[in-house]
Amino acid sequence: MRIAQVAPLTEAIPPKLYGGTERVVYWLTEELVALGHEVTLFASGDSRTSAKLEATWPRALRLDGAVRDPNALHMVMLDKVFQRAGDFDILHCHLDYYRCLTIFRRFQSSRFPTPNGAPCRRQDGCAPCITGCRRIYCDHRGANLNILHSWDA
Repeated sequence: MRIAQVAPLTEAIPPKLYGGTERVVYWLTEELVALGHEVTLFASGDSRTSAKLEATWPRALRLDGAVRDPNALHMVMLDKVFQRAGDFDILHCHLDYYRCLTIFRRFQSSRFPTPNGAPCRRQDGCAPCITGCRRIYCDHRGANLNILHSWDA
């Protein structure tokens, strides 16, 4: 399969310091490549991966004092994803919920959001239904899964 992994630009993949989301993106991306999938990682230019790297910015934003608006750079990256969406069977977005929604609304291809840190969680740990999207279920560790119910690990 041709898979696009869309990572936050905040930290490199894998992260040099803090970066739980980025660490998971790294492990997932490397395993998908090892399984023979054609994976493109949209991430910062200082990322290391065996996938094809599409860099929007030369280094992780958290360590770059010159960046004044990280949201603008994320939107530039998403524009690159939009331009290449037809190249992929699956778009897997690991960005915040509002950035992932743009992918949902613009494309009919298979897509899998992982909106980390969404502030709209209910007490039962699941994100509420979002207009235009399928319901997103999440496990107790905060990794959101499309279609699947929570599980105990």
